[in-house]
Amino acid sequence: MLALESATRVMSVAILEGPRVVAELSTEGARVHSERLLPGIDTVLKEAGLTLGDLDAIAVSTGPGSFTGLRIAIATAKGLAFGAGPPVVGVSTLAALARAAHGAEGPVAALLDARRGELYAGVWGSADAEGEPIAAESVYSPEELSRLLPPGTRVVVGEDAAEGAAGLAAPGLERLPAVAARAGRVGELAQVRLAAGFARAAEELLPSYLRRAEAEVERTGQALEPAL
Repeated sequence: MLALESATRVMSVAILEGPRVVAELSTEGARVHSERLLPGIDTVLKEAGLTLGDLDAIAVSTGPGSFTGLRIAIATAKGLAFGAGPPVVGVSTLAALARAAHGAEGPVAALLDARRGELYAGVWGSADAEGEPIAAESVYSPEELSRLLPPGTRVVVGEDAAEGAAGLAAPGLERLPAVAARAGRVGELAQVRLAAGFARAAEELLPSYLRRAEAEVERTGQALEPAL
């Protein structure tokens, strides 16, 4: 499986064989994801001794995150799938981020910065994040999210979310060190979804923005967050 993560500032690409990550590359720099993603894919394929034709599936982070980054990765996944033919598996960026708490017991919340003092967040019953979230993925203020967090929640702080995480208050809350999203975790979760029959044809893959772009809000007058 080829896994792609470019929803955040840190771009990541990985090759997995079953649950095992056999090659992974993460990079952050001035060059945009559109310039780095394809060379990164080429690098991990070569490191794993594979070609695109050897792939059984392609996994991609579907958001929330950077609108541009999501479009780049999803368009790339679609292009590769159309050409090479493997099914694609979309994975929540937040669910993959929650897996950074692997081995922790109890609820896990994953956070990314949504700007305006708000957070993209989801809460799962465990760090595996394999099922439906117990608090829906959405845009929250720290105060709103604090009211939803079960006691003893472990918080995985993603990109630029440290300030918002500091504003959370719940009994027994544990904030884990900040981590970047990683393609390896996207691939791990995608393997579970693939086995459960969640693979899709490339044309069915869609991003999960959770909120509208500012330009669309200004143009249409619609609310920033779409109705759930």
